[in-house]
Amino acid sequence: MVVEMVNPYNVAVTQFDEVAERLGLSQAMRVILRTSKRELTVHFPVLMDDGQVRMFTGYRVQHNNIRGPVKGGLRFTPDVSLDEVRALAMWMTWKCAVVDIPFGGAKGGVICDPAQMSTGELERVSRGYAEEIAVLIGPDSDIPAPDINTNAQVMGWIMDTYSTYRGSAVPAVITGKPLAIGGSKGRVEATGRGVQIVTREALLDLGMRPEQCAVVIQGFGNVGSITARLLSAMGCKIVGVSDIAGGVYNPSGIDIAMAVRYAREHGSLMGLPGTERVSNAELLELPCDVLVPAALESQITHSNAGKIKARLIVEAANGPTTPEADAILHERGITIVPDILANAGGVTVSYFEWVQGLQHFFWREQEINSRLEAIMVQSYQEVREKAREHQVDLRMGAYLLAVARVAEAMDVRGRCPR
Repeated sequence: MVVEMVNPYNVAVTQFDEVAERLGLSQAMRVILRTSKRELTVHFPVLMDDGQVRMFTGYRVQHNNIRGPVKGGLRFTPDVSLDEVRALAMWMTWKCAVVDIPFGGAKGGVICDPAQMSTGELERVSRGYAEEIAVLIGPDSDIPAPDINTNAQVMGWIMDTYSTYRGSAVPAVITGKPLAIGGSKGRVEATGRGVQIVTREALLDLGMRPEQCAVVIQGFGNVGSITARLLSAMGCKIVGVSDIAGGVYNPSGIDIAMAVRYAREHGSLMGLPGTERVSNAELLELPCDVLVPAALESQITHSNAGKIKARLIVEAANGPTTPEADAILHERGITIVPDILANAGGVTVSYFEWVQGLQHFFWREQEINSRLEAIMVQSYQEVREKAREHQVDLRMGAYLLAVARVAEAMDVRGRCPR
């Protein structure tokens, strides 16, 4: 990965401040919206397999709940920080607003490395964290979901822990859980499918044909691998992919089904037959038409933005481009579909799952995908029109749309001091 010390919360605030200035928001509104509503830091003990007790630290941040219950994923990583979670919570507020679903933004995380933990240890960490944040979460207040290094099983443990305290099953407390306990069909593919939909729409606007496009994808987890599969099915040629160990490249194209099997069997993409190895930093600079960063924050910075060769960047990850890099890419005429739009498919289908859980009525997968398609296409078009109206790029168009919606809700509810 590109290694550069960038504070994601500073990035999020810088982005907000710029759009607040363009919108002419009041000083009071700016103070409120650039600050988290609630921040919880927890420390909890876990019995490890070797008989030792370890203390773990976790966070849950709620940025803004003016438009509805807050929504946001849980990540289990060794380097998750409070500032990272603050930034992600703010981005979730704008993400929910840009696709116009009735949620605010939240995020959570635990400092741990699931790769070094047994299934039993991971379950005990998940349940221990759930016990600590139970004071905040609930179907009408805060609905967590999977993120980096968490999955449907982790969501199942958290739902069960919360439900035990409530005395009955509460499926709507969390999304991204297994189908057997109220999960939604189409949720696993939702973020990648949303990325594929907005990529298709952006290619149409740019006059680019999918079958003539070479695509590079940084990150080959749930989002990256599904995006690769769906873009390949759309006709794109995937020439580069990567995971945490590094990237692989083949200018003639990579068989994504084979890459998925190989990564599952070997634990990494390294050594994938028919490819040459490249670093994650080199991967971002490979010759391609479309670049999809689907890994971590701050991967495209001022140091490598001038070397990007793609004509279109679709941000499947949260915050992969720093403001400095944004300016360089804009100057170079490279189109960016911003994260708060590009990867909003996940939270959109999470919204569907939440509604289904509250109603105890479930939709067919075809219906889920059709609803997702309609929302993503409409949201892309609204962002594009806002950008054209103000003669700005798609990121600023998305922020103008999202922040204005949140600010309007604050005004209508009378929650901003005058």
